[in-house]
Amino acid sequence: MRPRPPAMRTKRRYILVRIHPCGARVDQKQVYLAVIEAVTSLLGDAAAGLAQPAVVFCEEGYAIVRCRRGTEKDIAAALATVTTAADERIALRTVAVSGTIHALRRRMRPIRHLSMDEGVKIGETYFTAYRYPRQKVDLVEKGIKHQKSFFFTEADLEER
Repeated sequence: MRPRPPAMRTKRRYILVRIHPCGARVDQKQVYLAVIEAVTSLLGDAAAGLAQPAVVFCEEGYAIVRCRRGTEKDIAAALATVTTAADERIALRTVAVSGTIHALRRRMRPIRHLSMDEGVKIGETYFTAYRYPRQKVDLVEKGIKHQKSFFFTEADLEER
């Protein structure tokens, strides 16, 4: 059987989704089940059947969701409602939409897991720094069980 010519094929769109938090351990099937549940609960069974959502890639903190052209906005809205996958709390944030998977793979930035044992000295006090990718930095005073809040200005950052 010959493949269909390009003019007769169903047009697809691919949505690049970032999985938060960065260290979430979910596999492709778990993300697929969470996406299908979100789409059917928000749009209904008929619209979910027309959109044909599927997770075609899931690793390194990213997922790529395939859908039919014209339904990508509805699917992106449904992806924002995902809160759990396989008893793990996650959130899916849309990064980009494209017609090819190759274009989305170029938009994926590698997630660097930063070391958790870095020591920081501010004044005469030593702190342990807990750094999160593209998020915040927690400073915990060594030997003390509570956290102190620090607010840095641009001048403080330039001194280092």
